[in-house]
Amino acid sequence: MVVAVECLFTWYWLAALWAREGIPFVLGQALSMQAIHGGKAKNDTIDSQKIAVLLRGGMLPQAYVYPAAMRATRDLLRRRMHVMRKRAELLAHIQHTNSQYNLPEMGQKLASKGKRDGVAERFLAPAVQQSVEVALALIDHDDRLLRDVALTIVQTAKQHHAHALDRLQSGPGIGKILRLVLLSEMHDITRFPRVQDVVSYCRLVQCAKESAGKRDGTAGKKRGNAYLKWAFAAAAVLLLRHNPQGQKFLARLEKKHGQGKALTILAHKLARAVYDMLTRDTVFAMDRFLNGSGSRVGEPAASLDTPGSSLKMGP
Repeated sequence: MVVAVECLFTWYWLAALWAREGIPFVLGQALSMQAIHGGKAKNDTIDSQKIAVLLRGGMLPQAYVYPAAMRATRDLLRRRMHVMRKRAELLAHIQHTNSQYNLPEMGQKLASKGKRDGVAERFLAPAVQQSVEVALALIDHDDRLLRDVALTIVQTAKQHHAHALDRLQSGPGIGKILRLVLLSEMHDITRFPRVQDVVSYCRLVQCAKESAGKRDGTAGKKRGNAYLKWAFAAAAVLLLRHNPQGQKFLARLEKKHGQGKALTILAHKLARAVYDMLTRDTVFAMDRFLNGSGSRVGEPAASLDTPGSSLKMGP
């Protein structure tokens, strides 16, 4: 007997239950299953019958059953990313309020706690001062939470990925948190037989839709891992900081493909480099990354999303 379920947010306890009973457990990829067996009527009976038919015929699109011992750490890391986005919104709110009242630029980065003194006093209206003080208090609170959560995640990750963390440290733009995101979302790199599978899972390529020899755009925008797409897009931006070689390489890509698609190609190359480091047990080599070999090195085989990469987290 084999148990198959759709990949919804409640599958953790089901996987644990069937693991205790020694029954094979299969997790179905919800979006792909909907495309295969979508119909007018939908209820538990119909869904169960459709899942059984797909499983029996070998047509069930499977999702990765993440190991139980690391699920909580991955979820905690994802929650940290949510808090980081809220913190960024608060920082942007203060800057927008400053512009709203046509005040001089602050001239300092509010992300650093030591540079937030006297910010609320810039505004004359008491209500505006209180609004800014609330935002600053929430930022201070988020900073403490983020520091504690990061410490817990690093300590836990070192128990599972110590060697891989050291290898990824050699990659420019891949900081402590991004390394944790990459390793927690990929987990076992051997589950990807080819590098093409990795970049596809990271949403860094899109497949073309074609019929009768005619192409009609691309598909699969929501297929893959949104967290990995964000992580590699962020790493591509960070790689360019204080890196003249990377900036020169990006300028060549922008001249050929445009600004948005150039950043996507850079993120794509980073994903390939990370796969190479993890599978071959090597460190990052900048010369090989920028130069490579062949006429189309680093360019994905599938069509790229035309708007290019974005640092905004997808759904």
